[in-house]
Amino acid sequence: MTVIGFNFEKITAEKKTPVKGKISINNNVNITKVEDTKVVVTKDKQTALTFKFKYTTSYEPAIGSIELEGDVLWIDTAAKNKEIMANWKKDKTLPKDINLFILNQILTKGAIEALVLSQTINLPPPVQLPRAKEKV
Repeated sequence: MTVIGFNFEKITAEKKTPVKGKISINNNVNITKVEDTKVVVTKDKQTALTFKFKYTTSYEPAIGSIELEGDVLWIDTAAKNKEIMANWKKDKTLPKDINLFILNQILTKGAIEALVLSQTINLPPPVQLPRAKEKV
């Protein structure tokens, strides 16, 4: 299994009110759709899968939000792709190993993009950043 593409299709960041007081930050990722995709990697056309996703960062109280939508292009054997599509069409689920792999791809790139956007519009970072501490 290999990721051969990652794209953001929609990026929205909004700051509604000034940041003050205690803030709770929640990140959420949903795979919204899985599609068969034809790709040309070698001389032969291969079947890949496109995993559509939505990554959201919400702030409570409602001071702002970040939403990212896009897709992950993934390639594997034709048999594995067929199995994944059958499961998705049947009950909108993915095998655990594939689900974790795809979610981690989205979380990694999504968190980086959300961090940049939060800095741009002056919202708290959506991920815990390292801090230097005084040596005791």
